[in-house]
Amino acid sequence: RGTWPTLADRPLLIHVSDLSGRFGHFPPMRHGGFSALLAMPLIAATLLGTVPGAMARDHDEHRRDEVRRAVQAGEIKSLADILAAVRGKLPGEVAGVDIEREDGRWRYEFRVVDDKGRLYEVYIDARTGEIERVKEK
Repeated sequence: RGTWPTLADRPLLIHVSDLSGRFGHFPPMRHGGFSALLAMPLIAATLLGTVPGAMARDHDEHRRDEVRRAVQAGEIKSLADILAAVRGKLPGEVAGVDIEREDGRWRYEFRVVDDKGRLYEVYIDARTGEIERVKEK
């Protein structure tokens, strides 16, 4: 009934075919351990979990580039200009900012918290800097 192979018994890099179900020659660990077959779902979930994160990073970078180009082209105002324009007009302190493009229009979305702890979403036209809507959450 053998023991689990040590690192000295196996190379550090595992060939892909070793991950495709050929673990039969490795005996499972005893006394509370788990076999390599039971580890497969964990390995698959780990590998698949990295893909959406990478896609989100690529999307965020693409969106930042798109926003930067729009500011440089004069299509929208920079966040600094928007903050200067709405200072004193907001119902509290800015807690977060997002920008989105919907129907060909850019809009800043501010999350604002007032002195009583209430949360608001404030939508601002990114081209004009005008407050379009204030919504309590």
